[in-house]
Amino acid sequence: MPTFPERVFSGVQPTGSLHLGNYLGAIKRFVALQETHDCIYCVVDLHAITVQQSPVELRSNIREVTAAFIAAGIDPKKHIVFNQSQVAEHAELAWVFNCVARMGWLNRMTQFKDKAGKNSENVSVGLFAYPTLMAADILVYRATHVPVGEDQKQHLELSRDVAQKFNNDFAESIASNGFGEAFFPLPEPLIQGPATRVMSLRDGSKKMSKSDVSDYSRLNLSDDRDAIAQKIRKAKTDPEPLPSEVAGLAGRLEADNLVGIFAALTGESRADVLKRFGGQNFSAFKSALADAAVAGLEPVGSEMKRLLADPGHLEAVLNDGADRARVLAAKTMGSVKDILGFVR
Repeated sequence: MPTFPERVFSGVQPTGSLHLGNYLGAIKRFVALQETHDCIYCVVDLHAITVQQSPVELRSNIREVTAAFIAAGIDPKKHIVFNQSQVAEHAELAWVFNCVARMGWLNRMTQFKDKAGKNSENVSVGLFAYPTLMAADILVYRATHVPVGEDQKQHLELSRDVAQKFNNDFAESIASNGFGEAFFPLPEPLIQGPATRVMSLRDGSKKMSKSDVSDYSRLNLSDDRDAIAQKIRKAKTDPEPLPSEVAGLAGRLEADNLVGIFAALTGESRADVLKRFGGQNFSAFKSALADAAVAGLEPVGSEMKRLLADPGHLEAVLNDGADRARVLAAKTMGSVKDILGFVR
């Protein structure tokens, strides 16, 4: 496999009510990667419509994710921030990949099974084919690295399979068009960090989610300091004091989740957090966690509110990013057409 210039791609769905899990599991990590990589960050609105959306809410949610990117520290001038539907090459390459991917690969996707449940015959084709669009999102920019949560790792593995099969199926044409041994890179996951999967504050076995009926299950980026502190105080724990070593968190889902959140917010390791708080009861730890959560989230939430008051600015950011993304995507798609044998 040849060496490709390093480039990061990732995206966030505009489904509303961004919360701590979105921030720690994705957006905060996006910010850090700016220091070491060329980055493309996408509001993946085409993915959002795999389930029915209100057009008014979708437009608002696209702006909200854009505001969150900027408020958290992503620089849309140095890097690219845009919404997916503005760059038609995503959908165009997704169709090519629908013709490369195998039904058996998609049938094995556990997230589709989880989302579809017993109604798999009634969900959209888009929900089933979601992973091939995700592959196109990444590979239309020939990205080499993708920050993903554990729940998306299987989809990234499929992206690698699609890239490898395309490279193998069209190896002769790839070489004859001057691209050497392979056209697409095999993108690598970036899953490092102490809190890549943030769980519910009310149930440590469930992922933090906007769809949970209890608002106390999550910290929303829009929460003020009083709401943040109250939710931390009410977060579910167990009667035992905090352990002094990480091994002591085994089987203690809520304790493990809160320690992971603290570590991610402060930049410490779980081990360092437990050195400080091991042996103490949860009341003291929750007080420190509330302070850390307020310090980490309140500035982001306040800046988001300021940005959302100027939707014209947010749309200008997206338009500029889409213009720059389209140049890269069009170049890739042109080469793909040459490799496939299309006339253009």
